[in-house]
Amino acid sequence: MFGRCLFVGIALLSAPSVFAQLPAFDVASLKPSPPTMADAIRINLGAVRHGELTMSNVSLVDILRFAFAISNDEQLAGPDWIRSKMIRFDVVAKAPPETAMEQIRLMLQRLATERFQLALHHEQRELSFLALEVSKKGLKIHEAQEDSPAMTNQFGIGAIHTNRVTMQMLSTVLSRFLREPILDMTGLKGYYEVDLQWTPEPGQTGAPASDDGGPSIYSAVQSQLGLALTKQKRPMDVIVVDHAERVPLGN
Repeated sequence: MFGRCLFVGIALLSAPSVFAQLPAFDVASLKPSPPTMADAIRINLGAVRHGELTMSNVSLVDILRFAFAISNDEQLAGPDWIRSKMIRFDVVAKAPPETAMEQIRLMLQRLATERFQLALHHEQRELSFLALEVSKKGLKIHEAQEDSPAMTNQFGIGAIHTNRVTMQMLSTVLSRFLREPILDMTGLKGYYEVDLQWTPEPGQTGAPASDDGGPSIYSAVQSQLGLALTKQKRPMDVIVVDHAERVPLGN
């Protein structure tokens, strides 16, 4: 799927007929996030409910991660600003309620390519990463209920609490705390409820480790979620952003 989606994204730049055949959102807004003076920024890395995609305070890299269904940060390369915490965007885009996730991702590829005037190519690179997999002892988290309240996310030092998250999104959030690329290899689809607590260690995002003897993030992921993080290395496709406008075209 990754290679096919990437090929389509590139074809948009040179073949108008291919561009016209890609699915598009019924209505879409993609614009810079409003400035905030708060110490903490609420970030929505991508949620889809009843055909509506929302993202808030996300970088261009975050948008591309969702659009191409990748969680490994090393699979995206380009100018430094596409990762900048100072250059963020909000996305609200609507499709019919029954639209499949794969179609939503293709729609976001088209939207991002059009609004940022993207030029992309891909190449193979040998990459080391952490694989997020289901533990041998079995999964301990439950799927989110469709009639659950509005999505709530709390990502802080030593804790992740959310009532609605995909494994791809969870991989992305975990990678920010561990400062290592994480690839979702669980095979789990849909959204899950996650309640995770651990003791940060030196080198991880957050405060230095405390003396309370709490679990590491690795052991917490396994004991509390029924997942496992294991080191792996292999050749992988990398999306390279050759060109992107910092200010997206108007809605």
